[in-house]
Amino acid sequence: MILTYLAVAKTIVNPDSGFENYMRQIGGNTTIDLLMDIFTELGWVVYPIFVSIILFIRKKSRRLGLILLLSLLVGSMIAAYMRCYTGYEKPPWDFLGAHLSIKSGADVGVPCQIDGTFPAGHTVRSTIFAFIVGYALSRRFPRGCYLLWLYPILVSISRLYLLQEYPLTVISGAIFGILIANVVAKKLKIEVIFDKLKT
Repeated sequence: MILTYLAVAKTIVNPDSGFENYMRQIGGNTTIDLLMDIFTELGWVVYPIFVSIILFIRKKSRRLGLILLLSLLVGSMIAAYMRCYTGYEKPPWDFLGAHLSIKSGADVGVPCQIDGTFPAGHTVRSTIFAFIVGYALSRRFPRGCYLLWLYPILVSISRLYLLQEYPLTVISGAIFGILIANVVAKKLKIEVIFDKLKT
């Protein structure tokens, strides 16, 4: 709620813009530019939903797939409406570094007058994915499951590097993703997946 208030009131637009202006100056290394483009592409809505559909089709992982799919859909839609109505627009600069030759499709959006960015949709989805899949792997890989959190971290860094998000929108996207994943997982009783693994 505090971050939403800060976004609507636009109280930290100047620090956010200063950070993105700095990111604009450090770009230009072709290898890093392309890596960041790949990381940001991995946060596109199609990839985590594709994984969730595969999990849903398999009988043994159906509940996990359903929880992941619903979390991604709910998180993406709510984030899209919030981006539309909070009025926190994307950074005004164009990224001048190297780009992938393949352009990803449009993100989840709603009809609105501005190109909003609060909360960061890529960060919301990648955080939901890391939270739910990480929880599902926590019994089998108690330490290794934390490596999944590299996914939202790298996606978020890439969004900042490519001048698509502000620090405020990325932080809010991570918090929002955790909240959505936690609520949906509890409502659909994600812990049942461990009972099925025992049988």
